[in-house]
Amino acid sequence: MARPFRLGVYAMLTPYLTGALVLVALPVALAGVLAFTAYDGLSAPRWRGLGNFHDLLDDPLFAIAAWNSLAFVVLTVPLRLAITLGLALLLRRPRPGVGLYRVAVYLPTVVPSPAYALVWLWILNPLYGPLNLVLAGLGLPTPAWLADSATALPAIALTALFQIGEAFVVLLAGLQEIPDEYYDASALDGAGRVAQLRHLTLPLLAPWLLLVTIRDVITSVQSTFTPALLMTGGGPYYATLFLPLLIYETAFERFRFGAGAAMTVVVCAGVAALVGLTYLAMGGWGYEDEA
Repeated sequence: MARPFRLGVYAMLTPYLTGALVLVALPVALAGVLAFTAYDGLSAPRWRGLGNFHDLLDDPLFAIAAWNSLAFVVLTVPLRLAITLGLALLLRRPRPGVGLYRVAVYLPTVVPSPAYALVWLWILNPLYGPLNLVLAGLGLPTPAWLADSATALPAIALTALFQIGEAFVVLLAGLQEIPDEYYDASALDGAGRVAQLRHLTLPLLAPWLLLVTIRDVITSVQSTFTPALLMTGGGPYYATLFLPLLIYETAFERFRFGAGAAMTVVVCAGVAALVGLTYLAMGGWGYEDEA
């Protein structure tokens, strides 16, 4: 049974792996080559060696974009993980209407990114946006949000907190794998809900939590492109200039494909470092199930 099962798994993975090879691995490899050249898309590439990387060290916009991207990841990843875990715990048990609530959690994830950004552009409008109307009705301050450099990045981070559908499904599946007998046995030993969460749920859910966190770190870096492009254009005063937007402007507006490729290589290296730090900080996969 093991061999047919493995063949079935490989067959199901083949389309995904093929797409990952053609759409991800090959472009990354090409970017790795172009990163060492000067290329404008018209003339032949000219070898520059490490010149593009040296230029990045003296580029103030690259430093700003790198800092903004790092701040976005640090701000959104823990909040998204906490919200996702809380909703998964809340909606774990079957009860009347729980399916509708699960769909509501997943729904923002399937909205196309441009449409999602435009909806939030209306919500965050400082004059007639519903968010400020609610805040004004409660007697609270009404920030300028995307028009203020102090609140623009947090505003874009706020929009990212609602697209947690995929992580929600993963954690929900992980919770379903924990047998109810474990909770019954711990309850007989006098463990309350907090103790069960700390000593039972979180340790057994550790592999799924790590998987969701690593995925979030990777996607958070690249997911800033659409909202920054459509909602702020990188402003005000470069407050929402993230690395994907800077790469796009460098490569496709200024036709500096070599410099854009060098930025891409640096971003990939930075994301790999963040993933490694996340893995070490969370203590690995938690446990290995050999069953």
